[in-house]
Amino acid sequence: MKKLFVFLLICLSAPGLQAQITTPQPSPNASLEQNVGLTQVSIAYSRPSVRGRTIYGDLVPFDQIWRTGANRNTTITFSDDVTVGGHALKAGTYALYTRPGKDSWKVYFYTDIDNSGIPDPWEASNIAAEVTVKPQQLSRTVETLTIGIDDLSNSGATLGISWANTYAGVPFEVPTDEKAMKSIETVMNGPSAFDYYAAAAYYLEEGKDLQKAKEWIDKAAAMNEAFWILRRQALIYDKLGDRKGAIAAAKKSMAAAEAAGNQDYVKLNKDSLKEWGAL
Repeated sequence: MKKLFVFLLICLSAPGLQAQITTPQPSPNASLEQNVGLTQVSIAYSRPSVRGRTIYGDLVPFDQIWRTGANRNTTITFSDDVTVGGHALKAGTYALYTRPGKDSWKVYFYTDIDNSGIPDPWEASNIAAEVTVKPQQLSRTVETLTIGIDDLSNSGATLGISWANTYAGVPFEVPTDEKAMKSIETVMNGPSAFDYYAAAAYYLEEGKDLQKAKEWIDKAAAMNEAFWILRRQALIYDKLGDRKGAIAAAKKSMAAAEAAGNQDYVKLNKDSLKEWGAL
């Protein structure tokens, strides 16, 4: 009876023991984040190893779609619109599939990203971009699949896939010049209405130079008569003792808030106008 009790105890506890066992994955997960110019590129994939096997033409058959990794499908994310192999590709995340061949590879950027392997069915309408590249034979063996960003420059790079004795690279371009020029023009054209508003609001809240706050809020209001800017202008004028200016700004803010359907700011301005004897 005692032996039976011990046996039953072991059987009952076995699932719990098994659940605690952890072992390395044969194809561990990997992730990469790389800034290319002003664009962030992120890759998530699993990394199988050669382990003495023949890879292309055997483990990975020629002319068949491959998940380009193991386990879950590989994904790549671009923070901006880019150009891959001459094809426009919108900012976003894509599943990265390939069709390796002896003399050429097809690389697919696929919009359906939630797959444990190859989508079934494979939908041509989900291909956001398709690029054909020529593989290169390497002089050394890359034991573990490596996907990286190679040949970095400010304007682009190469999405590189290395495994066994083969390298396939997909060139892509990023909008660095466009983003840089926009940034330069924005800064060189001076502060925006929001910049002036933020500076004035900070000075008001922290009790700093109210004359400087007035100068900034007046510039903000001249550039953009948004109800929230005019509201802050009214408060700064009131703080400076300019009740007439405060009432005028509050009335304009209230009218703008009513037009925008923002009843919170309508009430705030009404309350202030009553306090200031204007209603």
